[in-house]
Amino acid sequence: MMFPMKAIWPLLASNALILSQQHLIKSKKYSHLCRKNAQKFLSFFSNADGMTDSTQIPTNLDHHLFHPDASRAEALLKDCPVHAPTPMTEIDLLTEEVGISRLWLKDESDRMGLGSFKALGGAFAVARMIADKAGSEDFSSQATKNTAAEMVFITASAGNHGLSVAAGAKVFGAKAVIVLAAAVPESFANRIRAKSADVLRVDGSYDESVEVARQVARDKDWILLADGSWEGYIDRPALVMEGYCVIPEECRAAFAKLDVWPTHVYLQAGVGGLAAALSAHIRLNWAEQPEIIVVEPDAAPCLQRSVEAGRLTRVDGADSNMGRLDCKDASLIAFRALQQDADRFVTITDEEATAAVNTFARYGIATTPSGAAGLAAPTAASPGPDARCLLIVSEGPEGD
Repeated sequence: MMFPMKAIWPLLASNALILSQQHLIKSKKYSHLCRKNAQKFLSFFSNADGMTDSTQIPTNLDHHLFHPDASRAEALLKDCPVHAPTPMTEIDLLTEEVGISRLWLKDESDRMGLGSFKALGGAFAVARMIADKAGSEDFSSQATKNTAAEMVFITASAGNHGLSVAAGAKVFGAKAVIVLAAAVPESFANRIRAKSADVLRVDGSYDESVEVARQVARDKDWILLADGSWEGYIDRPALVMEGYCVIPEECRAAFAKLDVWPTHVYLQAGVGGLAAALSAHIRLNWAEQPEIIVVEPDAAPCLQRSVEAGRLTRVDGADSNMGRLDCKDASLIAFRALQQDADRFVTITDEEATAAVNTFARYGIATTPSGAAGLAAPTAASPGPDARCLLIVSEGPEGD
């Protein structure tokens, strides 16, 4: 059972305030930011009785349009038989090859058997929306089951997000329809169908599949559950990003136990959900603050261009082999967060991403150009021999 919203959020906000006022956030650059946001969290949630459901988000935070906290997702996952923290490992020879002091790999390639970090987002959002509509956290009750059975979730996906939404819908008794662009491998389509979801193929790009999903949702009155956000569409992708916060919380616990922290964190980005969720959690919760570097394909640097312009900015470019990162439009939530939470934005080529895949393969790690993108950046431009780096292996191989 999960805590009700009105009970848990004031507690979390109070803890965030206390920690930021004491010694948890050591970076001078971010201590004022974290203290200010914690104050705003406390102010908002002290009036939590005014909330109608947990998909509402604070509108008075400076730049976090979602809850950068793992508590609710962890509460849901504790009863999941296939959930366990993913490994965070060090490979000495790889560290030497990159030319740094230490290198940790947070391997999301088999998260909950779904093959990527996105297992944490879509499924969590489905569960939260069912619970909110049913007015109950008891997913085994007949009333909640009846509510779920009437809900149809639809989303466009490059593969992994759709698989997570499909899995969540199956587990909690709802229906799912996943819209896939032409470039998405049929292996993803088959894995999604195996979760009892329907697949709608679009003979076009990922962006076109997003538009199709939006139109079908309007026409059929289905629930659009995108992992990207835009003006007027915030609440549901905010839940997806909240689910991703399990990853940096697992990292935080591991580093606290080691009493050693990264100096650099490299985060690959498509629309930016993973990068923004991890960055926000790091800024608000980690004892020592690293430099955060966002890594994008040079064919689709939508976040970098948006931050440079100070507004969401579409980019145009050739297709990238980093299929899950090849997004021409950034998520509004991610853009707003990363404007302040990220330190730098860098781009990598398809060739550099492929080389990173091959490097990982030499050490027994199977992934894709999207999953290996975080390694390509420090390999191309080492942060220095004293650097301690954290990378995310965001997905496993695509399969047959």
